[in-house]
Amino acid sequence: MIPVLAAFPVFALLAIFQTAIVSRIPLLQGSADLVLLVIIAWSLQERVRTAWHWALIGSAFIGLASALNFYIPLIGYLATTALALLLRRRIWQTPLLAMFALTLLGTLISHITTALSLSLAGTPLPWLETLEIITLPSLFLNILLAAPVYAIVRDFAGWLHPEIIQI
Repeated sequence: MIPVLAAFPVFALLAIFQTAIVSRIPLLQGSADLVLLVIIAWSLQERVRTAWHWALIGSAFIGLASALNFYIPLIGYLATTALALLLRRRIWQTPLLAMFALTLLGTLISHITTALSLSLAGTPLPWLETLEIITLPSLFLNILLAAPVYAIVRDFAGWLHPEIIQI
């Protein structure tokens, strides 16, 4: 129960930091998605059983903070969490490699769902320009931040889920 409750202040601070500061430091038109990175890193932790809760809470905060429909971050973050939990079972010995792979896939999933939603809403989006100006720079920033975010979340997960030493 404590790890689920800990997600509220974590994502509240991340959503504020992401919308107020990180979004103001773009590379071309792309910016890093710290909430996505934390969800991926949390989902890859071996002792964590609350990955779905964290994905729901993180998407709720981003859904409230962004101008997108509420379900767009939800779809992207839940799909990325599902992939992370699948990869955690398959590639459990190299979680940092899984972090980089999921950062790539999660960023693409989030941007594709956002672009599809905006296209269906009538916003004209040139797909190639969107890829070049928004998605690829965002992907670069996310990959750059993946390792530090993973290290911080791993320590935080270790603090919330201490290893039980059997005598």
